[in-house]
Amino acid sequence: MSTLSQSFALVFDWQILMVMLLSGAFGLFVGAIPGLTATMATALLVPITFFMEPIAAIAAIVTASAMAIFSGDIPGALLRIPGTPASAAYVDDSYQMTRSGRGPEALGALLVFSVIGGIFGTIVLIVASPLLAEVALKFSSFEYFWLVLLGLSAAIFVSPGSVTRGLVALVIGLVAACVGMDNPTAEPRFTFGNVDLLGGISFIPAMIGLFALAEVFRYMVHGHKLPPPLKPETKGMIRSQWAVLKRYPKQTMRGNITGTLIGALPGAGADIAAWISYAMSKRFSREPEKFGKGHVEGLVEAGASNNSAVSGAWIPALVFGIPGDSITAIVIGVLYIKGMNPGPTIFIEQATMINALFIVFLLANLLMIPLGWIAIRASTTILAVPQRILMPIILLFCIVGAFAITNSVFGVILMLCFGVLGFIMEENDIPIAPAILGLVLGPMLEQHFITSMIKSNGNLLEFFGRPIAAGLGIMTIVIWCLPLILRLFRGRKQAMA
Repeated sequence: MSTLSQSFALVFDWQILMVMLLSGAFGLFVGAIPGLTATMATALLVPITFFMEPIAAIAAIVTASAMAIFSGDIPGALLRIPGTPASAAYVDDSYQMTRSGRGPEALGALLVFSVIGGIFGTIVLIVASPLLAEVALKFSSFEYFWLVLLGLSAAIFVSPGSVTRGLVALVIGLVAACVGMDNPTAEPRFTFGNVDLLGGISFIPAMIGLFALAEVFRYMVHGHKLPPPLKPETKGMIRSQWAVLKRYPKQTMRGNITGTLIGALPGAGADIAAWISYAMSKRFSREPEKFGKGHVEGLVEAGASNNSAVSGAWIPALVFGIPGDSITAIVIGVLYIKGMNPGPTIFIEQATMINALFIVFLLANLLMIPLGWIAIRASTTILAVPQRILMPIILLFCIVGAFAITNSVFGVILMLCFGVLGFIMEENDIPIAPAILGLVLGPMLEQHFITSMIKSNGNLLEFFGRPIAAGLGIMTIVIWCLPLILRLFRGRKQAMA
């Protein structure tokens, strides 16, 4: 019996398939609840995996995490509460589509292109794991510094409205990221003697406040002026995505590649991948003016990038035992417990188990289509609830989600403060999404900058001293200068005319 046929026999066992089905439903449920993340879904499954066989344990975690990443888009599209920072990149488009009666179209696109991205990332994981892992290991603090700056730059340029307002929102997020002791010197900053702030500002309560609670406040103030969302039609939701794929093939492939490459970088994750992909989609789109107003093109590219990054994160985890994100950090522990020690030799010594793992990845992504379809059909009934009843329910979920993350009333207070801030920002046409990315990537930016400065003894030229760092640095600076260059070019062209 060949190694591959043994692997298929391991996976296509009714017990394994039942584990995948149940863990998939669990992942969808956890990911769709505001405040609960894919990482939490994975962590909650770990104690149960102690009593499972190795393949069953890995199948449960892979399926739950893949489902939870997608289902984080559901509250974003329906209630404007992104489940993850990656979902925040395109939440305005998906929510505006929902308000115009195209919610299932938005969620259908996110579902289908998440599956495509996940399958593409898995194929790359199977074919090119060692090669990509070698490239990922060449990334030092200098490369990560530029990569984070590239992600932050994307947040500014994709913001609806002026670049200045996007920059203001980003600075708000970066200032909030400075709070606490989570900095290279471990000195309390901006805590004002409050013990609860020593751990910094948790981005989940902040995200719930900025998006969901701000929406509740907006309804309280302008409720009589806001039209209710149109009732959606879910018929042909999945089948219609074939036309979307034929219309945006380049965007799909670009999102797949970007997500896989960035996901393979340890610590980068789906957040940066989704933001950079969304920015690329807007930059190269023929209709950039439609972004942020309910356009499906950004959902296609960022949705594919989001899930391909999840698969890509397994590349350094399997090849070198280096976690690509928070989920694979948990997974590595489970692999060790089950005797599947990550490293280059795992592909030779445990070929049957690794092939079974790859089959589980492909099966989990395919399973996402029927389970995701059921979740979307069930969730769209929320829109039938009158808003005067729906808004208090959203408020209740906000309070529960914020409390669950911090296990204290402080999380609820934090959410309330950011809810007020989000309402004020929206009233002044300042976008919210860049503030979230600033809060998430701010600590990473500071850490890599300080580390690089120590390595280089304060020599800023060292940030361009390595080939990959120089390439990323030049790309970032060109992106910063591009609007000015284009403005000067247009001015000279008009003067010559």
